[in-house]
Amino acid sequence: MDFETERLVLKPTSTDDAAFIFELMNTPQWITNIGDRNIRSVKDARFYILAKMIPQYQKLGFSNNTVIRKSDNVKIGSCGLYKRDDLDSVDLGFAFLPEFHKKGYAYEAAKKLVEVAFTQHNLTKLKAITIKENTNSQNLLLKLGFTHVGFFKVPNEVEDLLLFELGKS
Repeated sequence: MDFETERLVLKPTSTDDAAFIFELMNTPQWITNIGDRNIRSVKDARFYILAKMIPQYQKLGFSNNTVIRKSDNVKIGSCGLYKRDDLDSVDLGFAFLPEFHKKGYAYEAAKKLVEVAFTQHNLTKLKAITIKENTNSQNLLLKLGFTHVGFFKVPNEVEDLLLFELGKS
Protein backbone atom coordinates (compact mmCIF):
# COMPACT_ATOMS: atom_id res chain seq x y z
CA MET A 1 0.00 0.00 0.00
CA ASP A 2 1.36 3.42 -0.95
CA PHE A 3 1.39 6.38 1.42
CA GLU A 4 1.63 10.04 0.53
CA THR A 5 2.88 13.15 2.26
CA GLU A 6 2.98 16.68 0.94
CA ARG A 7 6.12 16.08 -1.13
CA LEU A 8 6.60 12.32 -1.14
CA VAL A 9 5.17 8.94 -2.07
CA LEU A 10 6.23 5.94 0.00
CA LYS A 11 5.67 2.66 -1.80
CA PRO A 12 6.62 -0.86 -0.78
CA THR A 13 10.00 -1.68 -2.26
CA SER A 14 9.77 -4.11 -5.16
CA THR A 15 12.25 -5.70 -7.54
CA ASP A 16 11.63 -2.70 -9.84
CA ASP A 17 13.66 -0.73 -7.28
CA ALA A 18 16.73 -2.99 -7.46
CA ALA A 19 18.98 -0.47 -9.24
CA PHE A 20 18.03 2.23 -6.74
CA ILE A 21 18.54 -0.08 -3.72
CA PHE A 22 21.94 -1.08 -5.14
CA GLU A 23 22.91 2.60 -5.37
CA LEU A 24 21.57 3.49 -1.91
CA MET A 25 23.14 0.53 -0.09
CA ASN A 26 26.53 1.36 -1.55
CA THR A 27 26.70 5.00 -0.50
CA PRO A 28 29.44 5.73 2.03
CA GLN A 29 26.77 6.93 4.49
CA TRP A 30 24.85 3.63 4.30
CA ILE A 31 27.99 1.56 4.75
CA THR A 32 29.19 3.69 7.68
CA ASN A 33 25.86 4.16 9.47
CA ILE A 34 23.97 0.96 8.66
CA GLY A 35 26.56 -1.53 7.49
CA ASP A 36 27.80 -3.26 4.39
CA ARG A 37 25.14 -5.71 3.18
CA ASN A 38 27.43 -7.13 0.47
CA ILE A 39 25.18 -5.85 -2.33
CA ARG A 40 27.67 -5.75 -5.22
CA SER A 41 25.31 -5.67 -8.19
CA VAL A 42 21.75 -4.87 -9.19
CA LYS A 43 21.19 -8.64 -9.23
CA ASP A 44 22.32 -8.83 -5.58
CA ALA A 45 19.93 -5.99 -4.72
CA ARG A 46 17.06 -7.78 -6.47
CA PHE A 47 17.79 -10.95 -4.50
CA TYR A 48 17.97 -8.94 -1.24
CA ILE A 49 14.57 -7.41 -1.96
CA LEU A 50 13.09 -10.84 -2.74
CA ALA A 51 14.67 -12.51 0.30
CA LYS A 52 14.38 -9.82 2.99
CA MET A 53 11.87 -7.11 2.12
CA ILE A 54 9.00 -8.74 0.24
CA PRO A 55 8.52 -11.71 2.63
CA GLN A 56 8.16 -9.38 5.64
CA TYR A 57 5.68 -7.23 3.73
CA GLN A 58 3.66 -10.31 2.76
CA LYS A 59 3.67 -11.60 6.35
CA LEU A 60 3.13 -8.38 8.33
CA GLY A 61 1.84 -5.79 5.85
CA PHE A 62 4.86 -3.52 6.35
CA SER A 63 8.52 -3.52 5.41
CA ASN A 64 10.85 -1.26 3.46
CA ASN A 65 9.40 1.55 1.37
CA THR A 66 11.05 3.36 -1.50
CA VAL A 67 10.63 7.10 -1.04
CA ILE A 68 9.84 8.99 -4.24
CA ARG A 69 9.75 12.76 -4.62
CA LYS A 70 6.41 13.77 -6.14
CA SER A 71 7.71 16.78 -8.05
CA ASP A 72 9.86 14.69 -10.43
CA ASN A 73 9.26 11.00 -9.50
CA VAL A 74 12.90 10.60 -8.43
CA LYS A 75 13.67 7.83 -5.93
CA ILE A 76 15.46 9.60 -3.09
CA GLY A 77 15.57 7.18 -0.16
CA SER A 78 14.02 4.41 1.84
CA CYS A 79 12.02 4.39 5.03
CA GLY A 80 10.48 1.38 6.66
CA LEU A 81 9.16 -0.56 9.59
CA TYR A 82 11.17 -3.69 10.31
CA LYS A 83 10.46 -6.68 12.54
CA ARG A 84 13.83 -7.82 13.79
CA ASP A 85 14.27 -11.08 15.69
CA ASP A 86 16.57 -9.39 18.20
CA LEU A 87 14.28 -6.43 19.07
CA ASP A 88 11.05 -6.73 21.05
CA SER A 89 9.32 -3.96 19.06
CA VAL A 90 9.17 -2.97 15.42
CA ASP A 91 12.13 -0.86 14.30
CA LEU A 92 11.82 2.38 12.31
CA GLY A 93 14.63 2.87 9.83
CA PHE A 94 15.47 5.37 7.10
CA ALA A 95 18.24 6.18 4.63
CA PHE A 96 18.48 8.72 1.84
CA LEU A 97 20.88 9.38 -1.00
CA PRO A 98 23.40 12.04 0.13
CA GLU A 99 22.10 14.72 -2.23
CA PHE A 100 18.72 14.56 -0.47
CA HIS A 101 20.02 14.98 3.10
CA LYS A 102 19.10 18.05 5.15
CA LYS A 103 15.96 18.83 3.14
CA GLY A 104 13.35 17.47 5.56
CA TYR A 105 12.54 14.41 3.46
CA ALA A 106 13.61 11.86 6.09
CA TYR A 107 11.50 13.59 8.74
CA GLU A 108 8.49 13.79 6.43
CA ALA A 109 8.71 10.10 5.44
CA ALA A 110 9.45 8.83 8.96
CA LYS A 111 6.67 10.92 10.50
CA LYS A 112 4.20 9.35 8.05
CA LEU A 113 5.37 5.83 8.90
CA VAL A 114 5.12 6.49 12.64
CA GLU A 115 1.50 7.56 12.07
CA VAL A 116 0.83 4.47 9.93
CA ALA A 117 2.47 2.18 12.51
CA PHE A 118 0.16 3.39 15.27
CA THR A 119 -3.08 3.90 13.34
CA GLN A 120 -3.09 1.22 10.63
CA HIS A 121 -0.89 -1.50 12.10
CA ASN A 122 -2.06 -0.94 15.68
CA LEU A 123 1.46 -1.01 17.07
CA THR A 124 1.85 0.48 20.55
CA LYS A 125 5.60 1.04 20.50
CA LEU A 126 8.39 1.62 18.00
CA LYS A 127 12.12 1.33 18.46
CA ALA A 128 15.02 2.69 16.45
CA ILE A 129 18.74 2.02 16.60
CA THR A 130 21.69 4.05 15.39
CA ILE A 131 25.42 4.21 15.78
CA LYS A 132 26.77 6.74 18.30
CA GLU A 133 28.39 8.84 15.59
CA ASN A 134 25.19 9.30 13.55
CA THR A 135 23.96 12.46 15.24
CA ASN A 136 21.74 13.38 12.27
CA SER A 137 19.64 10.24 12.78
CA GLN A 138 19.61 10.75 16.54
CA ASN A 139 18.35 14.32 16.11
CA LEU A 140 15.67 13.17 13.67
CA LEU A 141 14.49 10.49 16.10
CA LEU A 142 14.28 13.04 18.91
CA LYS A 143 12.35 15.41 16.63
CA LEU A 144 9.89 12.57 15.93
CA GLY A 145 9.35 12.16 19.69
CA PHE A 146 11.58 9.15 20.31
CA THR A 147 13.48 8.95 23.59
CA HIS A 148 16.97 7.52 24.05
CA VAL A 149 16.37 4.55 26.38
CA GLY A 150 19.70 2.77 26.41
CA PHE A 151 21.98 0.69 24.28
CA PHE A 152 21.53 -2.30 22.00
CA LYS A 153 23.98 -4.85 20.68
CA VAL A 154 23.27 -6.63 17.42
CA PRO A 155 24.21 -10.32 17.77
CA ASN A 156 27.72 -11.03 16.44
CA GLU A 157 28.57 -7.31 16.30
CA VAL A 158 31.10 -5.51 18.48
CA GLU A 159 29.64 -2.01 18.69
CA ASP A 160 26.88 -0.94 21.06
CA LEU A 161 24.15 0.99 19.28
CA LEU A 162 21.97 3.72 20.74
CA LEU A 163 18.42 2.50 21.33
CA PHE A 164 15.45 4.84 20.98
CA GLU A 165 11.79 4.20 21.75
CA LEU A 166 8.47 5.86 20.98
CA GLY A 167 5.16 4.82 22.51
CA LYS A 168 1.75 5.45 21.02
CA SER A 169 0.30 8.62 22.46
